[in-house]
Amino acid sequence: MFEIRVICDLTDTDRVTTALSSTFATGAIRQYPTRDGQRTRLYATADHRPEPGPWPTPRQAYADAPSIDQEIGWAVRTTAEAECFTELDRAYYLRKAALLDRIALLDEPDEPRDATETAEAAAVMLLDTDKSAGGRYHGRGYWPEHPAAEANPRGYVRQEYAQWWAKEGRAQHRAALLAAGCCPNCAWPQHQCTCADHPDA
Repeated sequence: MFEIRVICDLTDTDRVTTALSSTFATGAIRQYPTRDGQRTRLYATADHRPEPGPWPTPRQAYADAPSIDQEIGWAVRTTAEAECFTELDRAYYLRKAALLDRIALLDEPDEPRDATETAEAAAVMLLDTDKSAGGRYHGRGYWPEHPAAEANPRGYVRQEYAQWWAKEGRAQHRAALLAAGCCPNCAWPQHQCTCADHPDA
């Protein structure tokens, strides 16, 4: 464990704080003005992050995920409903990268095709987006700047999707199905659903 002190411009405070938190395991970062009041002093008690474990397998990452057909439908609806030049949120690019990864896996490892290149490109885009956002990832496993993430961007997608699905995705997907009048278990219209654990069963 060690102490870090940084003196920076006021406008850089949030960016430096985010960078410290994403690079090291830190406690609360303490903030004080410099004597002249023109800059900020940041103090943090930090430690090196523990080395993450292995990447989640596709089976682990996508075990409870919606079907590929459902995710294709979601992606089409999302882009169709968005206004021109709308910047979509991170969840869209994460789900899109995961969808393309799953499609590519259908051809792999026997015969990698164009789907593999498309999945790699989407994974690299998510990785680069998370880097530019200053540590925007789910906080467990490999962070976007880690060399292992650089070497395996699709592994990074699976890691992030699994954590997003557990924390947010499952509940969001269920709510969306109910709002559309579909069973959250089988995704069939509620009047056609025979699931024993349907909310209205």
